[in-house]
Amino acid sequence: MINLLFTYLLTDIPVTLQGNSSYSIVLTALLGLGFFAAVTIGSIAWYNSKRPVGWEDKNRPDIVPEIDR
Repeated sequence: MINLLFTYLLTDIPVTLQGNSSYSIVLTALLGLGFFAAVTIGSIAWYNSKRPVGWEDKNRPDIVPEIDR
């Protein structure tokens, strides 16, 4: 579904000054979404991994889901 939406947005852009602006907005939104996903997934992985030295006694935040190993 996302792939179809991405393809539609990139192929339906006219080659005008206004179209280039739309293209930039799509790419900026994808960059932001990718960064947000990377930070979220990385945070969940870090909080569910073995704690680094000095963090062994710290509690996980309530919003981080527990993952069974």
